[in-house]
Formats: sequence, C-alpha cells, structure tokens
Amino acid sequence: MRSGIGLPKRTQGVLKALGLRKRMKTVFYPVTPEVAGQIMKVKELVAVREVEKALSKEELKEERRPDAGYYLESAAPR
Repeated sequence: MRSGIGLPKRTQGVLKALGLRKRMKTVFYPVTPEVAGQIMKVKELVAVREVEKALSKEELKEERRPDAGYYLESAAPR
C-alpha cells in the first residue's frame, strides 16, 4: 500500500524479497512462518488478507474496479 522510498535498506530488501517492487502490487503466498515474519517487518506498509486461492489478473482487475455509483433497476420502455 505504501512505498519503501526513504526507508532503511533492510526494509526495502524485505519488500523486494516479498516481490513488492511497486506500490499497490498484489502477490500471493502460502501461510508460512517465514512469510509471516517478513510481513511483520513491513506491516505498516502492506495490507494482508487471507484468500482461498490466488486470483487471476482478470479477477484482480475486476476486484479493483470502483463501483459505478448507480445501478439500473429496469430498462426504460421504448
């Protein structure tokens, strides 16, 4: 969620090791003590949630799409 610019090299290294090279990048990892330890070192910079399976690029894109702000209950008669 946040950038590693201006942070210590060690923190930037943890972000790179997790595969987080850009802001807002999404990566999927199995739950292991090693990954949990890395996440705890950068917990202020990342958002973590548990999912059943890794999402495809299309699913991630659809998930990020903002709500239109309206919906159609029914089409207008012509």
